[in-house]
Amino acid sequence: MADKSRSPLTGSTKALQENVTRAAPAAAAAYSMVGALLLLGAAGYGVDRWAGTAPWGVLIGLLLGMVVGFYELVKSVNRK
Repeated sequence: MADKSRSPLTGSTKALQENVTRAAPAAAAAYSMVGALLLLGAAGYGVDRWAGTAPWGVLIGLLLGMVVGFYELVKSVNRK
């Protein structure tokens, strides 16, 4: 006899929840990469405006943002 109290969407919802849980570290790494690029790029832009060193502050900020972003990516991939 079939269990009528169980919704047909229960299996789909559980599968979606499992997929989101497995994808969370990759999503966090992607957000960290974007956040680091934006934050450090903006900080470099601010330094350029303040010190008149354009475009070096932005370039150094973006380079540091990439380093931090890739570090977070490697850290999330190597987690077990």
